[in-house]
Amino acid sequence: MIEQFLPVPTKEGEMKTVIAHPDGGGPFPAVVLFMDIWGVREELCSIARRIAAEGYYAVLPNLYYRQGDIANVFWDNDDRMISLHKLDKERETIVHDQRKNLSNEMILSDIADLIPFIECQDTVKPGPMGSIGWCMGGWIGFKTAVEFPDKFQATATLHATKPLSDQPDSPHLQLDKMRGGLYCGWAEHDHLSPPSMVAALEPLLAASPLDYTGNLHRDVEHGYALPDRDIYAENAAEQDWKNIFNLYQKHLGN
Repeated sequence: MIEQFLPVPTKEGEMKTVIAHPDGGGPFPAVVLFMDIWGVREELCSIARRIAAEGYYAVLPNLYYRQGDIANVFWDNDDRMISLHKLDKERETIVHDQRKNLSNEMILSDIADLIPFIECQDTVKPGPMGSIGWCMGGWIGFKTAVEFPDKFQATATLHATKPLSDQPDSPHLQLDKMRGGLYCGWAEHDHLSPPSMVAALEPLLAASPLDYTGNLHRDVEHGYALPDRDIYAENAAEQDWKNIFNLYQKHLGN
């Protein structure tokens, strides 16, 4: 497998980006990994390798690049990553502040610059690309599929944060723009996207042009899909991976 860090030119600098893909054959369909609130870290790099091992060109951009190489990860005594709501106030504030310094406008500008960078790589298959995002990254996955529907046509989100809200830029307001396929893994115990929100969102998804599949996992919490977390639910996460790779195969091939 080929793994490297490449600087992606943006309007505001260079965005350090992890790239992983098979070392032979190709070209490979591109899949962009949208980080959660914690930032780019080894946990997400390992997931990029997993996606690459299935025959994809995995792209993991550091959307916090304006603030540096940020990955605020805190560990418990069992070497598990502590969930945000279990942190003390001081450390919780650190994590929230880094997110506050990254506007949605910045994110969309960076994705607009990332797309042509990906498309000019010799080992990338021409055509639509996929994505996967967790928490904040799930919201980004929805939003990029709305804003760049000709590019992102195989979108996977896991415990996405509020894709339906009363905010003027809420992705649910433009679901009719999305194309291709969407898979969402939801958590029964999710304070950011509770089952009541999922129940309100799914009829809108059913009425959209999307090929949508969702899975509401019982007895799991927000963050369940990330393997280093203190609340990781392996069975639910592996169900997701089966559906995600089916989504990519159907809409991207490899």
